[in-house]
Amino acid sequence: MARPTVLFVCIHNAGRSQMAAGFLQALAGGAVEVRSAGSTPASAVNPVAVAAMAEVGIDIASEQPKVLTAEAVKASDVVVTMGCGDTCPFYPGKRYEDWELDDPAGRPIEEVRPIRDAIRARVVGLLDELGVPVAG
Repeated sequence: MARPTVLFVCIHNAGRSQMAAGFLQALAGGAVEVRSAGSTPASAVNPVAVAAMAEVGIDIASEQPKVLTAEAVKASDVVVTMGCGDTCPFYPGKRYEDWELDDPAGRPIEEVRPIRDAIRARVVGLLDELGVPVAG
């Protein structure tokens, strides 16, 4: 696999998938193409998720929730779902992972930090599985 493509999917593409994409972008050092989308995208990224990521030096403030398309799934090597259930399209031959993580929506930052940290740990594990060293 030359440069793997990873797609993170959650319902609103406003919290978990945006944080995961931010971590992968930062930790892969350009060695992975990163995408995120939602089955029912919100109008904006969760400001508490933005604040939680800023605490660890990752800026996701300019990101916009995107709608999940079949094309995005087809173009990805790894599809990581986060609580979107049956709304995520399935294509044979793709690698799928489902990360069970609490939804940060409506939670205070004290409750979002552990979600953020769990996402980072899973992203580091995914990089290891893909054979991509953690940058920095």
